Amino acid sequence: MLANRLYTRIPALCGRASFLAAEAVSRNNRGVLTALQAHHRPLRQLATAAFRGDRGILTALKAQHTPLRQLATAASPMPSKGGKRTADAPIVGYWSLFCASMVFGIVVWGGLTRLTESGLSIVEWKPITGAKLPTSDQEWEAEFAKYKQFPEYHKVHIGIDMDDFKRIYFMEWFHRNIGRLFGVVYLVPAAYFIAKGKVTRRGALKLSGLGLLLLGQGAMGWYMVASGLEKELAERPEAIPRVSQYRLTSHLSLAYLLYAGLALYGWNVLRTNRLARSTLPKDKIQLLLQSPEITSFRRKITAATLLVGTTCLSGAMVAGLDAGLLFNEFPMMDVTLPQLWHSFYARHDAMWLNLFENPATVQLEHRILALTTYFVLSALWFKGRKLPLPQGSRLALHAMYLLANLQVALGISTLVNGVPIANASAHQANSVLLLASALRLYHTLRPLPRF
Repeated sequence: MLANRLYTRIPALCGRASFLAAEAVSRNNRGVLTALQAHHRPLRQLATAAFRGDRGILTALKAQHTPLRQLATAASPMPSKGGKRTADAPIVGYWSLFCASMVFGIVVWGGLTRLTESGLSIVEWKPITGAKLPTSDQEWEAEFAKYKQFPEYHKVHIGIDMDDFKRIYFMEWFHRNIGRLFGVVYLVPAAYFIAKGKVTRRGALKLSGLGLLLLGQGAMGWYMVASGLEKELAERPEAIPRVSQYRLTSHLSLAYLLYAGLALYGWNVLRTNRLARSTLPKDKIQLLLQSPEITSFRRKITAATLLVGTTCLSGAMVAGLDAGLLFNEFPMMDVTLPQLWHSFYARHDAMWLNLFENPATVQLEHRILALTTYFVLSALWFKGRKLPLPQGSRLALHAMYLLANLQVALGISTLVNGVPIANASAHQANSVLLLASALRLYHTLRPLPRF
């Protein structure tokens, strides 16, 4: 920082107190900064501003005499090059992580909506006016009449009364509205941060990309719902009105990508700001993270994270086909080869479609992926324990292994008990946490950014 280059000049300009202020700013020494708050007013303001990272006070101090201007410049929260920001503001990182937590909540509620068979209760897509919940009896009757025109009412929720309809309607209405709320919570602050220069050009591009992903997620949500409202489902006696497993998996894929993008971006912003102010030996940390054994381990964690994501999406295929309601035993699966490779699921003699449309085959695939993922994560945990990992990486490693064990236990209990809603919802929620822990471990092992 600039304070390092001012040491030889500051004692003559400002005296001992100013020199201590510069030294404290350079070393991020909060103890010295706190002590300096007892000195005269300008130095007290400077110490407070450096302590809080307050740009407003620092800017005001730059208008005073030269020594304080130099100290205020040295105390600026983030370095800059040519007047341009070189790192995104910390508030952007905290906001991004908050948005990621909202995505987590939306995913969990979306799973509950699917499990309670509520997702097709609203048969229209009205992004703005649809935010209002029906209040009068006439409005409820109108919504119920619309629902009765579609196959799910005649094949799944046969003869439900108004109270039952209100329950499933609210589940879907709330899911859509927390999605709308998230859109506001993300898009409005993102536009503000970009307009006010709180992010770098690269950060602005990332925020814009995540915003497009958010809009695509909303569009995919309606595209998914529309697949379950096709009236031809009522004409085929064997057809069960439900959304396409392909569109459901795509919808969940975008949610996971959005969650991962927000989490990684938030962690990157906070890490960069923390390192810019830290007195830790960055060179030694960088050498450790770039060592051959850590680099190799990081690559394996990257592959394992992709495997976790693939297994999660396989679970979406299971949910889309209601495959969890079959073969409710473990570890064995009482299934025969003809059941796994049946001509019923082969359109135009394409037997490979069994891999995606045969419930028995899809469940077997999920079992294989889940157990493979568990054994891979277990092996990485045993290997990682012996490596000289940073403390944050070690904590993420243990969290990942703990969540992997919990995920297997939840998956087995969900299957053998016939997919109770509480177990299935916890299984899906924990899958997001498992993915988050793997992403966090990967992030902590990445090389440090350059300053």
